[in-house]
Amino acid sequence: MKTVIAIDSFKGSMTSMEAGNAAAAGVKAVFPDAEIVVRPLADGGEGTVEALTTGMGGRMETALVSDPLGRKISASYGILGKNKTAVIEMAAAAGLPLLSKEERNPLHTTTYGVGELIRDAIRKGCRHFIVGIGGSATNDGGVGMLSALGFEFLDKSGQPVRNGAAGLADLTEIRSGHVLPVLKECTFRVACDVENSLCGELGCSSVFGPQKGADEKSIRQMDQWLFSYAQLTKEHFLQADENCPGAGAAGGLGFAFQSYLGARLEPGIRIVLEETGLEREMADADFVLTGEGRMDEQTAMGKAPVGVAKLAKKHGCTVIAFAGALQEGFTACHEIGIDAAFCIQKRAVSLEEAMDRDAAMQNLTDTCKEAFRLVKAVVGVPQ
Repeated sequence: MKTVIAIDSFKGSMTSMEAGNAAAAGVKAVFPDAEIVVRPLADGGEGTVEALTTGMGGRMETALVSDPLGRKISASYGILGKNKTAVIEMAAAAGLPLLSKEERNPLHTTTYGVGELIRDAIRKGCRHFIVGIGGSATNDGGVGMLSALGFEFLDKSGQPVRNGAAGLADLTEIRSGHVLPVLKECTFRVACDVENSLCGELGCSSVFGPQKGADEKSIRQMDQWLFSYAQLTKEHFLQADENCPGAGAAGGLGFAFQSYLGARLEPGIRIVLEETGLEREMADADFVLTGEGRMDEQTAMGKAPVGVAKLAKKHGCTVIAFAGALQEGFTACHEIGIDAAFCIQKRAVSLEEAMDRDAAMQNLTDTCKEAFRLVKAVVGVPQ
């Protein structure tokens, strides 16, 4: 019997691999000879670097980079394989949590530190990049990141524009003569789960500007500046498209990746599933186990466990999900591939108790064991 396990992190409790290994222990308790494959699972957002790096036997690296206001901080990213693939979360250098509420102002925040992370990974031999671009504090169209990679964004006096969205107001010229030559060897897969365009009512300024500290006046200004930036960009890069789904992600960082670096903007779960080779393991599997901290109607709308389930059903696998809580609407998951779902809590407990790492791992092991005792009782030992 072969069981493939890919469980998303239980945020604040278990990492993806901790959850996967806990479930594996439950299966082994009932079927000691079972073949078990544990893979990391994430959706491209928070936790993706840790999940992929730990689960794929990579290593964590740190670099001294600029935070959204230009202050030096230590930021981490992962390297997979023999220095070939870097896994980066832009939020490590330009995320909203790096700023206090009073410091949030997209007119002045920059993505420069994201470019510094990429540059550091290039220096360490990486040529393939997986980049998650959620949780940004910025709205600079990715100009900061691109500047760190050697692109020049100049005002009418030939001087570099200011950091942040406000600098776009002065932009009159783009130069690429000093771009890192090695960028031509690099490929970028960008985990992007929003479809917002760069500008307009559904653009990054209008939709995401308020949560980053923008008022109505600055939202209108930033939208105009980003439109002008996009038109200037198209004079240099024919593939530039401000209406590309995801162009407005992370304050226009999606546009920068697509236009200047030839990146693919893709759903995060697709990238993770492909990079971990999960489908190959499912081809001859009997059971697939997945789950996340809380399952509800949102899970059924395309979150990571459903991505796993859809792949599993292509290969005729039975799919069982485990969660810290099963809330209203979770049964919608049954219609899109999850055959059964189990809550791992044994009794009513406080949130603090439920999220205790050791207790959660034991609860998951025990619940998985009981589920597979049922399998054994009904179908015996699958061959």
